[in-house]
Amino acid sequence: MSRVDFYHLQNQTLADVLPKLLEKAYGTKQNIIVKIGDIEKIEEINNSLWTYDADSFLPHGSKKDGSAGMQPIWLTSEDENLNQAKMIFLVEGAVLNNDNLQNFDRVLNIFNGNSEAALSQAREFWKELKSNSHECFYWQQDDMNRWKQK
Repeated sequence: MSRVDFYHLQNQTLADVLPKLLEKAYGTKQNIIVKIGDIEKIEEINNSLWTYDADSFLPHGSKKDGSAGMQPIWLTSEDENLNQAKMIFLVEGAVLNNDNLQNFDRVLNIFNGNSEAALSQAREFWKELKSNSHECFYWQQDDMNRWKQK
């Protein structure tokens, strides 16, 4: 059974939050997929992960870079697991159907809390998961941008 964490962005953008969460996930030594709901955003996210912090390094790639099986972090908009990841991040409206959910031990759904469409999508995903007895956790930022479980 997959553990699913919902990260509700309110005070920060995806560009602020994603690298930090990926650093923690990469520290587990597991391969990771970042599934991006908007294909146009893949290269923007790819580039931002190279430049977000001069003192950090997150090895990653996308279709443009190739060698998916060798990439610890794979950026895609497809339902694929080319790097044999056990952890997947869903961003920019990406969805994961119940059949693919079982391929991952951990799912992190990061959504824009300032978008009614993103909120609605997250609520529907939560309901679907709970009805299938998945372990779900909801995280929200406090005034200091620290994640607090609700």
